[in-house]
Amino acid sequence: METNIRTFDHLQGEIFGVAGGNYRIVISGKETNGAYAVIEMLVPPGGGPPPHAHINTQEMFYLMEGELEFKTEAGKSIIKAGGFVNIPFGGAIHCFRNISKEAARMLCTVVPAGLEDVFREIGIPAQPGEFLPVPEMTEKRKILLKGIDEKYGQQTYPRDYLG
Repeated sequence: METNIRTFDHLQGEIFGVAGGNYRIVISGKETNGAYAVIEMLVPPGGGPPPHAHINTQEMFYLMEGELEFKTEAGKSIIKAGGFVNIPFGGAIHCFRNISKEAARMLCTVVPAGLEDVFREIGIPAQPGEFLPVPEMTEKRKILLKGIDEKYGQQTYPRDYLG
């Protein structure tokens, strides 16, 4: 009987600088037939993405280290190591920010896969643990991000959208 069990070590996977963080694609949709993807996110103090929504993706976060503030339209929650956040299908607007003085580390699982392709397109190749600066928001960058939002069926909002 053949099994499809794969193991991964802490250095495998593409790594990108995204929103000031270090995102490692642990397993992509290419390896799961598009069913899901898992991304390890290392978020520096003060780091995190702007409010955004993706209607056709369920996103689940498991915080392994640190402390994050998650915001949605329903309010905000402080999540500590061992905490779990589920953003269901339907496009709930959400964001998170590292409110601690240490890097936060979490696993993000997306169903179906596809969000990892967004990170490949907006991210900059990085090394393990490397925090690259957020690219300057030039007109060219705005056009790129708008095109990626349209391509992947998501929306990005201003940083202050959720208060």
